[in-house]
Amino acid sequence: MKNLDNYKIENKKVLFRADLNVPVVEGVIKNISRIIAVKSSIKKLISNKNKIFLISHFGRPKGKFVDKFSLNFIIKSLKEVLEIDKLYFLKNLNKDNINQTSNEMKSGEVCLIENIRFQKEEENIDLNFAKNLSSLFDVYVNDAFSASHRNHTSITGFAKFLPAVAGNNLVKEINSINFFLQNLKKPNIAIIGGSKISTKIKLLNNLIEKFNTIAIGGAMANTFLLANKINISKSLVEENLIIDALNIQQKAKKLNCKLILPVDVVCANKIQDNNPVYCKIEEIPSGLKILDLGEITTKLINEEIIKSRMVLWNGPVGAFEYKPYDKSTNEIAKTIKLNSKKLNIETLAGGGDTVSAIHNTNTESGFTYISNSGGAFLEWLEGNESPGVIALKENKFN
Repeated sequence: MKNLDNYKIENKKVLFRADLNVPVVEGVIKNISRIIAVKSSIKKLISNKNKIFLISHFGRPKGKFVDKFSLNFIIKSLKEVLEIDKLYFLKNLNKDNINQTSNEMKSGEVCLIENIRFQKEEENIDLNFAKNLSSLFDVYVNDAFSASHRNHTSITGFAKFLPAVAGNNLVKEINSINFFLQNLKKPNIAIIGGSKISTKIKLLNNLIEKFNTIAIGGAMANTFLLANKINISKSLVEENLIIDALNIQQKAKKLNCKLILPVDVVCANKIQDNNPVYCKIEEIPSGLKILDLGEITTKLINEEIIKSRMVLWNGPVGAFEYKPYDKSTNEIAKTIKLNSKKLNIETLAGGGDTVSAIHNTNTESGFTYISNSGGAFLEWLEGNESPGVIALKENKFN
């Protein structure tokens, strides 16, 4: 696979796929880690006197212009992180506009192209669109590992018509995750949370074969509880996946993988309720919803963390966006921070909500590596190569 170390890009027009889909609340960027992630690659391309055209998605505009999904808002932060004074902005992918901007740009300058998902061709894999756009550039760089699980035109299409090169962040993500998975040390624990078991069945089946202990939290744990004949009242659940939950438990037992499921929980009528009820899982009051793990379950998980040599974390274990239902997620993050270096525990975390939870608790220093990726991180943990990575490896252009 070509990368920025083994493939020289100099004085070229570069089509650069970044992931600038940053978390925004009321117009304010809450985390710039995805911008920081592509800085290394862009700075190298700048130093080699290339003209760099950044493409990225933001939100889900479904192939049409939606003002709230415009990338115009990110220009200020991009300039600050990249330490550049000037940033061109193209509102569309019109051929004449691209050529005109390219002619205006000096070597080593950067242009941001408007949200690629405003183009209906992006999510429909339009190879004619990819071919026509590729003809305006010399090389394609993919530094968006976090979007590379999508078989979209900007991820897999351009690599069919241009020399395709992996950016530094993409290489770092792959190497860091692979190193963790290929050098597993036992005892170890995987903490898997989130709202739906449906998105993590393959993940759990794969991790059961690699980990001594798997702790399951978040709303996805409710499906396991219901499968075990626990009355979960009004809690979010996927009843159609009860058989899958039973099969996962059976496989774990067969392979001697310890599953930690909730033994106590925090419940409320609704997520905005600030008067939660703490109870054992056999005593969930009628009409309430499970919104967090209880103290006993949290303690069980933290005790396993301290005994482990490696910890993998994907998904918060409660409704962490709302107090007081962030307590178990925060406690786990703090336990990892306090003990990882002291006890020489290797720690890997990934997934958008997981990263936000770590950021909220200022516990980044407790992790050996934090992946900015969500679905792509999940797919890699399942043992599958992302379509975007496959496209880079299969690229035949010199």
